[in-house]
Amino acid sequence: MKALLRWLGCVLVAAFALQLFFIGRIAVMAMVDPQSTTFQRSEAWQIATHGRANGDGEWRQQWVPYAQISESLKRAVIASEDSEFIYHQGVEWEAIERARQRNAKAEEIAARRAEQMRARGKEPQPPQLRGGSTITQQLAKNLLLSGERTLLRKGQELVLATTLEIFLSKERILELYLNNVEWGEGIFGAEAAAQHYFRKPASRLAPIEAARLAVMLPSPKLFEKRPGSPYLSSRSATIAARMPAAELP
Repeated sequence: MKALLRWLGCVLVAAFALQLFFIGRIAVMAMVDPQSTTFQRSEAWQIATHGRANGDGEWRQQWVPYAQISESLKRAVIASEDSEFIYHQGVEWEAIERARQRNAKAEEIAARRAEQMRARGKEPQPPQLRGGSTITQQLAKNLLLSGERTLLRKGQELVLATTLEIFLSKERILELYLNNVEWGEGIFGAEAAAQHYFRKPASRLAPIEAARLAVMLPSPKLFEKRPGSPYLSSRSATIAARMPAAELP
């Protein structure tokens, strides 16, 4: 029993120390731009060990200040990813519940389709699941956490999202997000994405270009390979129409 209590004590101390580490990192980010994120380092390792799917060996990332990112891109990302960004405190519980319900229905439909496809001798496709994550949650995950899907990791993400909102302004959170989010294989941040897809700086993106980049965010590697996707074009038009109503921090 004593050995078990000592082990539990060590686990609690380690967990507390980890939270202090995360808090320290976030506090520093209020003033210092991060050189890389956990997700970027993971992607760099994958590329180094397995090579690139697109055959392009160039890593693209360049930090630009908030003022040098097109207002159109800021509005497009908020309209597409998190319309209530300036109002919530890091987590949208109603959005999480809606996503849970949608995913449960998607899994149910996918299970029925899988039976039909197996009967035809075809390989079933996994269901398309959606997240209810806010921009702040996505930033917390990319900055500090792994990409694994577990309840423990999700719980840590919620804690870190709340911590980000406590220590950083909404403007700083959006600046960090736009400079670090993935927009394709080895393409990170608004400036790299604008240069790669439109051969112009992020400050000069037109509204429809900004909308197109915003729509890519849930599946950037997929849309990088399918630039002519009908969904990408139609969804971009929808987001462009919503952009004027998107409120900036």
